[in-house]
Order: sequence, then C-alpha cells, then structure tokens
Amino acid sequence: MRVLKVVAEGLTTSFRYPHFMQQIHPSYQMPPPATIYGHIASALGEWFEPAGVQFAYHFTAQGSVQDMEHIIVLSAATGKLPDTEIPKVLEGNVNPFRRELLFQPRLTLYLNRPEWENAFRHPRYAVVLGRSQDLFTYTRTEVVDLQPAAQAYFEHTLLPHSMATQVRRGVTVLMPRYLDYARKRAPVFSRYLVLQERVHSADFITFDQPSVQEYWTDPQAPIHNGAALGLAFHSFVGDDGEALTLA
Repeated sequence: MRVLKVVAEGLTTSFRYPHFMQQIHPSYQMPPPATIYGHIASALGEWFEPAGVQFAYHFTAQGSVQDMEHIIVLSAATGKLPDTEIPKVLEGNVNPFRRELLFQPRLTLYLNRPEWENAFRHPRYAVVLGRSQDLFTYTRTEVVDLQPAAQAYFEHTLLPHSMATQVRRGVTVLMPRYLDYARKRAPVFSRYLVLQERVHSADFITFDQPSVQEYWTDPQAPIHNGAALGLAFHSFVGDDGEALTLA
C-alpha cells in the first residue's frame, strides 16, 4: 500500500471539546478527524471531496499545561447617535477561562493519496494544527510503501471504536468526524478509541474474528518485540456503523 507520510511538529496545540463553552476548554489528547480534514485542505488550498480519502496517524505530545485566556463578549451600549439606530459605543464583558494546551506536539500523518506530496511540500496556507495560532512545521514529507504483517503494535494513535473490546486499553471518545460545508458546517460525530500506551496485536482478544489477520505497518518505524508499528486507517464519510449526527 503506497501512502503519503508527513511529519509535522509544533510548540503547542489544543483540540477543544466542541460542547464546552464557558470557564474551561479541555483538549482532546489527539486531533479529531475533522481537524485532520481541515489540515489537509489547508495544504491543498481548497476543500476536497472526502469520499475515498483515508488517513492514519501517530500523535505524541511532551505534556499538557493550563493556560488562562479570556473572551470579550460585546453588546450595544445604551444611547443612540442622533437620528440613527447606530449605538454610540460597544460594551464588553471579559469572560476568563482555562484552556488545556498540549506541549511540543508531533504528528505523523499517513494518507492514501501519494499524489498530494507536492501540496505538502508547498502548502497553500500557513501550516497549523488545532487553533489558528498553533503554527506547525513539516519536517518530513515522503511517499512510502506500507507492508502487510501478521503481527503489529499500536501506540499513540486513534483506533476504530470497534477495536475497544479487542485492545482492552485506551479511552473511548466522541469526536467530530466531518463538518459538512455544503450544509452550513453540519457536524457528524463518531466514536473512537484513543490509545496512548503500546499494545501488541498478539495480546488482542479476537472473539469470533480469525486468529490470524494482516495489519498495515510502517517499515520505517522502530521494531518492538519483532513487530512493526501498525496503522489503523479512518475515513471522513461513509457508513462505518458508528457515525452520529448531533444538533
């Protein structure tokens, strides 16, 4: 399987939970698929058709910190200019809140679109991941051939929620999968498994699945216990049995 492999590094990033609005903005520990879509579109310089595009990634951060920020909510002051409906001034209320930041993030992104290599070598817009001020740098961009293997290890990655009972590790999260810009940014959410620690496929519980199956692995990644780094690919659209549409 030939894929595009991109390594991006930054100083800070934050992936806000979309339903937290006041006082505290916790961060997902890994970028949601909708964030990955926007990141790719930024490099390409345009929205792209998501059908058929698949991605996998390996994401790490050296730690997390709490930052104090504030939002100024503006409202019209009393009193009007003569013979107009224009308010004289705007009044603002300062709403402080705490935002969780991930320190020294590093993303290794795999895409089943090797033909996009030139776009990531010469991105159309500033490279960011998360907020617009979270600038990143592409430190490596290349096309690689993934190798199938009967054994693999997984770590610091996003797995399909269906693997939760097999892996017996990680945290289940509900993440924005895709924002439909044709329908006024209508969000689609899916369940995923955030896996930080290393898990070997030999330790998976297989239930009624075949005892031997192949995994896509990165031949350039370090080998652990005779196994290469496994990759779990995700899509942005399509019926995966886990997509949820929320208001």
